[in-house]
Amino acid sequence: MPRRSYGPSDLHLHSDHSDGTEPPAEVLASAYRAGVRTAALTDHDTTSGWSEAAEAATSLGMTFLPGMELSARYEWRSVHVLGYLFDPDDAAVRDLTDRIRLSRLTRAREMAERIGRDYDLGWEDVVGQTAAGATVGRPHLADALVAKGLVRDRDEAFAGILHPRSDYYVSLYAPDPVTAVAAIAHAGGVPIIAHPAGRAGLLPDAVVDGMLEAGLAGFELGHRENVEPALSRLRLLTEQHELIATGSSDYHGRGKPNQPGEHTTSDEMVARIIARGTGSAPVLA
Repeated sequence: MPRRSYGPSDLHLHSDHSDGTEPPAEVLASAYRAGVRTAALTDHDTTSGWSEAAEAATSLGMTFLPGMELSARYEWRSVHVLGYLFDPDDAAVRDLTDRIRLSRLTRAREMAERIGRDYDLGWEDVVGQTAAGATVGRPHLADALVAKGLVRDRDEAFAGILHPRSDYYVSLYAPDPVTAVAAIAHAGGVPIIAHPAGRAGLLPDAVVDGMLEAGLAGFELGHRENVEPALSRLRLLTEQHELIATGSSDYHGRGKPNQPGEHTTSDEMVARIIARGTGSAPVLA
């Protein structure tokens, strides 16, 4: 029997339900125009865009994998766990995402208040840049700063006013990576670490071992933020443990220069994700 072709597959896309700039249906349409034929919506800490994205994928004749990018933290470092095909109603996952979203909202309000002491910025400006029901994050603060003419773009906002070393910065609650991976795996999902070889370097071996024991399925090796030599080390680890290796764009619409399909995932790896995920079903073209 011939192996199924999923076409170019981009498994890391964001909509305005988190920090992207397009609604889920437009995200799928943008991916389709770029030649992508299998896509995953992976908004931060929310699954609220799944239904719209799935409907759009069906109308476009695309395969759709429900996903999410779950926030985690190790010491000072943000760790993003992509979860595919998990049960969105799983109690542990819901508890984590509810707590993270509340922390994001509280943090954004406090940061807006701090910034407002020195700049012409109010909470209403941030709300004006946030889609109804979206997971609020620093990108919405950045967009508000841009709209007020206080910075040129998101990059300038993140390099200055919103930088973690800025006096305006407020930390975010996030679980440790092992807890995040375990939650996705327990919910029948497939946990993959996003952009794991960035400039912050690799996580300590003990943390990686803990994630593997908790059910980590693989790494997003194809991503513009990954750098050597960390990337080569992760390739070797992936081969040694026969892990899933993905490639994705991390598309955010106008929020980032990343474009759909700039990195893709092979048919073999897409098939492995679909075979492993038991918490929710893909929409197959």
